[in-house]
Amino acid sequence: MMTNEDVHEVARRSDRTVAIAEGPEPRRGHLQLGEPAGATDRIEVTSRWLERAGTPWFPITGEIHFSRIARERWSEVLGHAAAGGLTSVATYVFWQAHEPEPGVFVWEGNRDLRAFVELAAAHGLDVIVRMGPWGHGEARLGGFPDWLVERGLATRTNDPEYLKLARSLYAQIIQQIAGLTHAEGGPVIGAQMDNELYDQPEHLAMLRTIAEELGLRVPIWTATGWGGAQVPETLLPLYSAYSDGFWEDTATEWPAFAPFHFRYSEVRDDLSVGADLREALDGIVLDPDAVPLKDDSALPFATCELGGGMHVAYHRRPLVTPHDVANLALAKVGSGSIWQGYYMYAGGTQRVGAHGTEQESHATGYPNDVPTRTYDFGAPIGEFAQIRPHHHLLRRQHLWLAEDGAAVASMQTTVGGGSDDPDELRWSVRANVQRGYLFLTTYQPAKRPLADQAGVQVAIEFPDTTVEVPSRPMDIPAGVSMVWPLRLPLAGGQTLRSATAEVVTRIGLDDGRDLLVLSAAPGVPVEFVFDGQVEVAGSVSTEQRDATTVAVLAAKPGLDTIVDVPGTRILVLDDATANALYKLDVFGRERLVVSDAPLYSFDGDLVLHSEASEADVLLLPGVDALTARSALAASVVTGGSAWQQWHLAIEGAGTHRLVGGVALEAPRPPAIVSGGPMDRLSAPTDFSGAAHLPVDLPATAGDADRVLLRIDWTGDVGRAVVDDEVVSDHFWHGPVWDIDVTGVLGETIDLQLLPWREATGVWVDPTVRDVPEGIAVKSVDMVRVARVVLSGPDSATTGSR
Repeated sequence: MMTNEDVHEVARRSDRTVAIAEGPEPRRGHLQLGEPAGATDRIEVTSRWLERAGTPWFPITGEIHFSRIARERWSEVLGHAAAGGLTSVATYVFWQAHEPEPGVFVWEGNRDLRAFVELAAAHGLDVIVRMGPWGHGEARLGGFPDWLVERGLATRTNDPEYLKLARSLYAQIIQQIAGLTHAEGGPVIGAQMDNELYDQPEHLAMLRTIAEELGLRVPIWTATGWGGAQVPETLLPLYSAYSDGFWEDTATEWPAFAPFHFRYSEVRDDLSVGADLREALDGIVLDPDAVPLKDDSALPFATCELGGGMHVAYHRRPLVTPHDVANLALAKVGSGSIWQGYYMYAGGTQRVGAHGTEQESHATGYPNDVPTRTYDFGAPIGEFAQIRPHHHLLRRQHLWLAEDGAAVASMQTTVGGGSDDPDELRWSVRANVQRGYLFLTTYQPAKRPLADQAGVQVAIEFPDTTVEVPSRPMDIPAGVSMVWPLRLPLAGGQTLRSATAEVVTRIGLDDGRDLLVLSAAPGVPVEFVFDGQVEVAGSVSTEQRDATTVAVLAAKPGLDTIVDVPGTRILVLDDATANALYKLDVFGRERLVVSDAPLYSFDGDLVLHSEASEADVLLLPGVDALTARSALAASVVTGGSAWQQWHLAIEGAGTHRLVGGVALEAPRPPAIVSGGPMDRLSAPTDFSGAAHLPVDLPATAGDADRVLLRIDWTGDVGRAVVDDEVVSDHFWHGPVWDIDVTGVLGETIDLQLLPWREATGVWVDPTVRDVPEGIAVKSVDMVRVARVVLSGPDSATTGSR
């Protein structure tokens, strides 16, 4: 006899069915976007997706601010971005950096927009220029020069005097990228007009008109669409999604919209992002019930600010984890995104100008005090090109989209389960009538985690067959997000009807077969279902069932876990190995690379950056010989493995402890002060009573490419001073504090530290909140980062990379 719980479970499972029908044809020609028919490599914007050269296209963009990164690090950062699977980079042009005085424009050093765009192209990346005039980006006055604000104009409107100055700025930007637009064979595919402008659609439209009058021709014109923004028809609205926000109040444990970003939903907008600025600077308070959160069918679902991490303010200091970033990003693909854009993808350092540091602050009328120098943002690539775990987690998604993104972009999205009920299975399907993908998630941040799901099975009804996946109900552990293939075509004419493992990438083998790389999620058994009777070899148990062949993996996933079917070898990787996998054009051909140190390809070589004195690089297919600069390379033969392993002994890399286990006392901590238009806690500016920890730096970097000082500490605010100049600062919130000291070697760096005091009322994440008051320096390490160039037998390594 069935119990009430049994009946409830049967009802729940009956809801896990979706019927796939032919989707509507995309509307074309209704938007003032894209390029004319016949254009080379034509980019078109349809109502459902973007197209390039007549094929649906799934771009992946990361925000990288050239003027906040040392020019000599541009190539390294762009190289890692390309290796991470980005197809393009977006960058703000901060007006204050380029016209510090009226009529005096500066495009030199790390303000050289043209050089940055050309270097991005050299790394195979397109560029979207965020032209302002107002940019925000936690910059002083939103990036406006002080002299502009002092004139008292009606900025960000069609005031003639303001437009005259904006036209001058635009003319300069357009001159910088002349010859580099997509129509001219260059990398610039898009331009953003202003930023976070909510109630001036006629001004946004005018900015595009001005840019076109000045000669700019790009296929994609955008504006930020979140916060209920009124975007004119001439611009494509792009959306955001953050898992937390420094702009919230100290009483906010988790922003109201944040949980929704970990579910599948057709809602594109987020009313919480930038709400403090709308209220404090523009006087706009939105009624959530009056804002259409779901766009009509005229526009594709595109993003430009998926949180690649999160900045911190003095009053509120979120701690966004790598898995938060990756799971949110995948949820957006499962919700129908056809353009993944990350903010930030690489951190940087706030500039110093004539008026001091150029960060937003209470002193310039902003609701938040942010650090004066660091703009690390907890990004996949850190302020000093440190490679973070979410760079690897996101790369797995990007490898999949590079392999199958054209199909995914054109697939319809059906959200099966996506409510805020933590007991409901969250699932979505992106599919066409031939094939698709099933998305499942049990992930939500630690503030509000989800439980596991028992007996999961979803039925996808294609017009000619129903695919049940898994083939029998399966338990899904908590804390995972997965996307499983449905009816994936394989070489040799086979069809992978379903699999409980993720597609990572595919590569051609020398014997004419394909190598399909899949990744297994921790705690999830791997099952393959093939259409028809298929010969399956490898460590699997097989059975014939309902005109299909079901194979269950019996071996642990790993580098050599292979399942063979006619025409295709299926490599099933474990989670950790999948995170170390790259697909790169290197040593004359496309290869799979597994490395325990971050790397990228450039001019056919591998460029590796390592903090450790040893590293292993595995290649498939292998090479006859390798030449290593700044390292000794020795081939290691792995018995029976298809992978060729190279062990590197790296000169100059390593970590050396300078200070350990020190408790300090600040003799006169500053008073607790509030300020700004929302009366939030203000960052201390008086360090006269701070604790001092002087650290003597080595005279040279030796064989290292750069030297970082890494401080593991607890306290409130720290700043690093060399010769009376603040070179770095840090609002403590859990992560270590890194400082690039390569340029100040031989000096003494004075760490000025203020104590953690619960009475201050600063909000930090619950996972790090329980720390004693005062200042505790657990360690200060000197980290030497080495740069190694690996060249193959036919490489000609010349010049700088």
